[in-house]
Amino acid sequence: MSENYHVRLCKESMVFSAAHFITFNGDVCERLHGHNYHVEVHVFGDLDENHYVVDFIALRDSLQQIVTELDHHMLLPTDHPSIRVVTTGSEIEVTFEDRRWVFPRGDCVLLPVSNTTAELLARYIGHRLLDDLEHRTGTRIRRLRIAVDENGGQWGVCELENE
Repeated sequence: MSENYHVRLCKESMVFSAAHFITFNGDVCERLHGHNYHVEVHVFGDLDENHYVVDFIALRDSLQQIVTELDHHMLLPTDHPSIRVVTTGSEIEVTFEDRRWVFPRGDCVLLPVSNTTAELLARYIGHRLLDDLEHRTGTRIRRLRIAVDENGGQWGVCELENE
């Protein structure tokens, strides 16, 4: 008989409010809008010498830090092929085809993603969480599942696995 373990962190405090827009079908760009995003994480692995997969406190604190950094910001993709994001002094100018937005630099988070979908936000958060947990605990997590809910039951999920 094999045993598999994982822990799940899903707390009311793991929420961030942010604005974004996405593109789809090549040339359609949504209007600027916002969500109250909820985040949960599953960490898979073997039990360590303390008989747990990961320290819940380290997991909670790492995820909370990432969520807090995203909270109350405009989320902008820096790897989109058609969205141009340019920082000039204290402003960020964003263009897509004939549309243009200008935001205060302090109100934005520039994300290394091609679109600010729930799925890619989950991937971004997951990679950040893996790196932060390794820094905090000295151990690289084997497998992680991050889920981002953008609208009361509409989840984007990303699973990351170290080989």
